[in-house]
Amino acid sequence: MDLKIRNLSKTYTNGVKALDDVSLDISSGMFGLLGPNGAGKSTLMRTLATLQQADHGSASLGDINVLAEKQRVKQILGYLPQEFGFYPKDRSYDLLNHFALLKGIRNGKQRTQTVERLLKRVNLWDVRKRKLGSFSGGMKQRFGIALVLLGNPKLIIVDEPTAGLDPAERNRFHDLLSDIGQDIVVILSTHIVEDVSDLCTHMAIIKDGRILLSDSPAQAVAQLKGKLWKKEVAKAQVAAYQQQQVISTRLLAGKTILRIYSDTRPDDGFYPVEPSLEDAYFYQLSLN
Repeated sequence: MDLKIRNLSKTYTNGVKALDDVSLDISSGMFGLLGPNGAGKSTLMRTLATLQQADHGSASLGDINVLAEKQRVKQILGYLPQEFGFYPKDRSYDLLNHFALLKGIRNGKQRTQTVERLLKRVNLWDVRKRKLGSFSGGMKQRFGIALVLLGNPKLIIVDEPTAGLDPAERNRFHDLLSDIGQDIVVILSTHIVEDVSDLCTHMAIIKDGRILLSDSPAQAVAQLKGKLWKKEVAKAQVAAYQQQQVISTRLLAGKTILRIYSDTRPDDGFYPVEPSLEDAYFYQLSLN
C-alpha cells in the first residue's frame, strides 16, 4: 500500500507558506522526512494525519483518499506527534488497556493479550505497574509507540521522536522503529540526520515548504562523491571562502573546519573527504 502525495499546499493566515506544491511517492518501509525547524515537516504530518486541511492538492493511501476520507484514515493510522499528552498518575498497563478498549478491542482476553504483547515489544512489560509520570523521556516515547501500534495500522507517522533523548534511549528507539517498519508505511519526520541515516531506505529533504530532494540516502550521498573538500582554517579566515560553495563549518579545538563542494580542489590546503548524509543534507540546503 503506497502513499501518493500530489501538489499539496498550505498557507497559514499569517502568510507563511508551510507547504508549497509538495509531491512525494512513499512505499512501505521507513521513509525519512528531513528538514530544519520550520521547514513544513509537522504541517505535512498533521495534514496526512487528518488533523488539519490543506489548501489544495491530494494524498492517497491505496484506495483511500486521505484528505477526504478521514474516518477511513483514522482506522489504519498510527500517529505519534512530537509532544503527546498522557496521564502521569496512570499505570502504563492500565492506560494502554483503556486505549485498546477505545480502539474497539472489546474481547477481554484478546485485549489482555494485545496489551501484554505490545508492552513486551516496546520493552516496558517489567515496568507496567509504574505510573507514567515516573517514566523517562525515552520510556514515554516507547509507550507512545505501543499506543500507535494498537489496531495494526497501515500508516505510521512519527514526528521528531528522538529529540531530547539520550544516546542509549535513541538507540533503543531506533531498534524499535526498525522492527516495526517492515511491511507498512512509516514516515519519520526529523531534523536529526542520523535518524534518517540509521533507519530509512528512502528520504526527502524539505525546506520552506518545498521538497528539495527525494531519493535514497545512498544516492543522495553518492552525488557528492569526489566533490567534497575539507580544510582547517582560523576563524578570521572563514569569510575569505564565502565565494566558494561552503557546505558546512564546524569548530574543533578552536579551529574552524570548512567543508566545500567543488569539482576541483579549491586550493592546496584542501584535501578530499568521503561525503556523509549530513553533507548531502547541508548541500541541498545551500542550494536553496
